[in-house]
Amino acid sequence: QVQLVESGGGLVQPGGSLRLSCAASGFTLGYYAIGWFRQAPGKDREGVSCISRGVGSTYYADSVKGRFTISRDNAKNTVYLQMNSLKPEDTAVYYCAADARPVTIASICRASEGYWGQGTQVTVSS
Repeated sequence: QVQLVESGGGLVQPGGSLRLSCAASGFTLGYYAIGWFRQAPGKDREGVSCISRGVGSTYYADSVKGRFTISRDNAKNTVYLQMNSLKPEDTAVYYCAADARPVTIASICRASEGYWGQGTQVTVSS
């Protein structure tokens, strides 16, 4: 059974950190580009960060550059999103997606096609 499961979300104060995990089962994550997306209430879903298969090129939305870091551990079939200096506007449900298309990671971060997880809530509030 193909599955992506996100974890690591929660409530954190502004300026705090969280690390999200995206664990795959039923397929080999290393063959896919992976994207992290988020959707806040009343807003469109946006691509936050993506990482390519292979050499692991990365892409970040301007809103998170310098604060978020995406990484992958193919041996653990898991991708991570380290989020530092969190702001209230980072509050959203965060999803990961696995995409096998031969396109740029920037394209994947605009619109991913493939497997999606169920999401994990991140709330940044004092």
